[in-house]
Amino acid sequence: MPDISLRLADLVDKPATERLWLMFRHDMSELEGDLPNPDGSFRDEWLHLAFSEPDRAPYLLTRGDRPVGFAFVRGLLGPTRVMNSFFVVRGARRAGTGMQAAQGVVARHPGPWEIAFQDANAGAVRFWRRVATEIAGDAWTEERRPVPNRPGLAPDVWISFSTTAGPSGVRPVDDGA
Repeated sequence: MPDISLRLADLVDKPATERLWLMFRHDMSELEGDLPNPDGSFRDEWLHLAFSEPDRAPYLLTRGDRPVGFAFVRGLLGPTRVMNSFFVVRGARRAGTGMQAAQGVVARHPGPWEIAFQDANAGAVRFWRRVATEIAGDAWTEERRPVPNRPGLAPDVWISFSTTAGPSGVRPVDDGA
């Protein structure tokens, strides 16, 4: 497996994360039919909330000194954590990078988890089901929920599972410290 580091991002990391965000939204535009704004950007409220809200945490995934992805978590102050956004650049996919990052993020926040994705995103379907199985064995569920304020979109698929603190099969990724 490649030498991957996962760390809590800070404001110094925000410019790199913003560039990764554009790639993420570009990938998602294929599924959601979204077009860029007139200035070439995509909607980015979740990006800014990840860096500003106490209930959220942005993580940056790197290989050496290269940013290769991010994970945004919300619900840190509530009963259930949600993987709000997750992205690995195409050049780092299919090498265990995403699995290692997902397990690392979940390990940092034990408890109930929910992760949403779209049925039309075949790679995400396979990936998140594999993540849930690696983390929770067969103790996870899947349901479809309507996308709020987007009646024209197919329902999102939501996976739910729970982790506990202490020894488990979920190990944090090296945080580079």
